[in-house]
Amino acid sequence: MHRADGVSLVLPGYDRKHRVPHDLAHFATERALEMSGGVFGAIAAGGVFGNMRVIGGKPRHDAAARSKLLLDAHRETLTRAEVLAGVVHRAVEEDAAEQAHLLVRTAWRDLATEPFPWSDDHVHEAVRTLDELSVEWEATGTVRVIWPDHLVATLPEARGVRRGRRGRT
Repeated sequence: MHRADGVSLVLPGYDRKHRVPHDLAHFATERALEMSGGVFGAIAAGGVFGNMRVIGGKPRHDAAARSKLLLDAHRETLTRAEVLAGVVHRAVEEDAAEQAHLLVRTAWRDLATEPFPWSDDHVHEAVRTLDELSVEWEATGTVRVIWPDHLVATLPEARGVRRGRRGRT
């Protein structure tokens, strides 16, 4: 992955038992549902998960602290993204695309008390995108995608004492 800040990272996949990597399900689902606080939005904002490693560029001096702050702030969305991407992934793997909207809605009821915030078209877009990515993945073993700038996770303000030229502020 190549981030806008010039840092390149590797996010290794551990799911070789599937036809298409689970991380691509995250991409398709989070993009279709516009989940800026999911895995890809968090990575784009500077988040680094424990299994990732930097392979290029120079991370900021405070990269680890920023990543922790970011991932902690988006923990709920990351959990939701994991579950929903898993459902979309399973629908594609098991050729159950026509049932995906029902499966995603059922999963949502286990995650949240608020009403389902997306349309069936959003869910079908996720499935369609993942299906297209799986064809490319199977043919070439690589996939090139671009994460939209408007879906980069927001970084919350750091808490604590700020020191400036005038002391505590």
